[in-house]
Amino acid sequence: MALSELPSESHITLRKMTVADLTAVSTIEKQSTLFPWTVKHFEDCLKAGHEAWVICDNEDHIISFTIVQKVVDELHLLNICVQLQHQGQGYGKAMLNHVVQFAKELGSVLIVLEVRCSNTKAQSLYTQAGFNEMSVRRDYYPAEEGREDAILMGLDLRLLSLFGASS
Repeated sequence: MALSELPSESHITLRKMTVADLTAVSTIEKQSTLFPWTVKHFEDCLKAGHEAWVICDNEDHIISFTIVQKVVDELHLLNICVQLQHQGQGYGKAMLNHVVQFAKELGSVLIVLEVRCSNTKAQSLYTQAGFNEMSVRRDYYPAEEGREDAILMGLDLRLLSLFGASS
């Protein structure tokens, strides 16, 4: 799904995340997850030079964001989030497609991410995009009671080329 295919707002834009966005990004994160990143986490990512983008509506209100880290020939998807009232409308898919396209342009061969075992909506999004389960990381995430496992997922971009996919 391309940005132009997104519903509702007429002027959706994708742009680089800035320090000025961090309050809004942090608010979206807090509303969407039980164990959100802090503003400092986001600041540290920007200071480290990680790539980060936001999807905004026609009034520049942030709807979705993502942060990725390039590591040699891999791209690590560190965080992707959609504002609660916009979930299920294609913004996550559009952002993920942007990440895949960016990884291809960089010449990355693999995109990897961790996802909570309980986050079946996100797992479904990643599977539809071609990601596969690589392994399970035991006790990776904090949980309401103890710790929760993470599924390590990967998308081999060489296979996309081999099969002629254009994600």
